[in-house]
Amino acid sequence: MATLGSFLREHRELRRMSVEEISRATRVPVSSLERLESDRFDELPGEVFVRGFLKSYARAVGLNPDEVLARFTASRRVAFVSPLQLSTAARPTRGRGFGVAIAFVLLLILFTLAISIVLKPRGEDMPQELSSVPTPVVGALS
Repeated sequence: MATLGSFLREHRELRRMSVEEISRATRVPVSSLERLESDRFDELPGEVFVRGFLKSYARAVGLNPDEVLARFTASRRVAFVSPLQLSTAARPTRGRGFGVAIAFVLLLILFTLAISIVLKPRGEDMPQELSSVPTPVVGALS
């Protein structure tokens, strides 16, 4: 079975169209069309763009876009996944507990400060009616 790029090139050549003509018809850059025909899909901007380019190309050469996209999907099914190595040496030995302890101490200090501000005794700024120190009454009747 031919690759998708060679399949597209064959159909373009059967219609006797140049890459430049396909580019004008699809508004896809010539360099992107050349990458499509040589199966270098990873060099294109992204899979969404590749799918759009393929649909436009298929319409321009008279192919069914769904068939072309199905071929593309079938050719991309193999995924190369390399396992991510986790380095245990990079982790600090103190771990997460140390950060939690510091956060707890800071919250405790802020809480204590807030309570001391709220419960601070107010001496001179209290109204006379609430003050415990009696003030002499001027002009009192004797």
